[in-house]
Amino acid sequence: MSTLITSPRLAFLKKDSYMTRLVIVFILLLIFFAAVRPGPFFAVRTWQSMAVQFPEFGLMSLGVMFTMFTAGIDLSVVAIANVTSICAALTLRATLASAVTPSSMMLAALIALGVALGVGILCGLINGLLVAVLKIPPILATLGTLELFGGVALILTQGKPVSGVPPAFGAVFSARVAGIVPVPLLVFLVCALVAGFIVAFTGFGTTILMLGTNDTAARFSGLKVNNLLIRTYVLSGVMAAMAGIVMLANYNSAKADYGASYTLLTVLIVVLGGVNPNGGSGRLSGVLLSILMLQVLSSGLNMFPAISNFYRPLIWGGVLLLVICMNEGLFSWTKLRHLLKGRAHADN
Repeated sequence: MSTLITSPRLAFLKKDSYMTRLVIVFILLLIFFAAVRPGPFFAVRTWQSMAVQFPEFGLMSLGVMFTMFTAGIDLSVVAIANVTSICAALTLRATLASAVTPSSMMLAALIALGVALGVGILCGLINGLLVAVLKIPPILATLGTLELFGGVALILTQGKPVSGVPPAFGAVFSARVAGIVPVPLLVFLVCALVAGFIVAFTGFGTTILMLGTNDTAARFSGLKVNNLLIRTYVLSGVMAAMAGIVMLANYNSAKADYGASYTLLTVLIVVLGGVNPNGGSGRLSGVLLSILMLQVLSSGLNMFPAISNFYRPLIWGGVLLLVICMNEGLFSWTKLRHLLKGRAHADN
């Protein structure tokens, strides 16, 4: 393993112990499922199915990542994705007549995409104003908007799925480039590249990390903190809107409660990827790797019919608590020694 890490392409792993551990765990996960279920695991359809599924929660995770950089969080991403997919579906049904032509389908799809992005921006703006202007703690603000946006989605649909979306819309997203690469994966890759560019090459990416490190210092250094926070939550809303478009295409319908389990999953992905919940540090590469890890784990669990889907929230919650405890150093030998000494002194 040391020889592998010293190779030029993987030299960064030697400098980043956290990423090294993530890569090792990912490789072990692949080896385990390849050894236990070699047939289904190596099937092309298994990997194509993964490539269609993970962009949904992967895009939401990118939005949560940006908010967590600022020591915040966005728990409303699933609700935003659902309400945007519903608005896009209603727009498609309203703008398309009975006779669908390629040109009319393209125009309707562009209008629906514009509506979805507009709704995502509006939802993100509401979150940003609540956090930046009204000074509501992000976890409470986005928990409230989770219910608010979910309520809007229920009102729009009366609790029923919005069906009747033109099959041509879903056919575009279900297509495979060169017969192999699904379109949802390409959408995710484009958004991930945009996120990487923002983090690495823009002042916005640098300043939101500075804001998460020390809010007071950021204010005294002249940063427009309120503006930065609003833009961050708007960006999260845009990522959630893109996830809503992918969900609409995957299911060919929209509903107020699709992806209900994604809220916990997105937080788990971001924390597992090495983003500090207290803000100020994190890496996009770790988030991308954790997205792949949890998708492989989820798909691997599907290969075991005896393991019920009802166990998944238990697994995700347990892993999240474990990762947080490890990141906080609660399992370090030093802290364990102090705890044992403290208990010994108390007993004496």
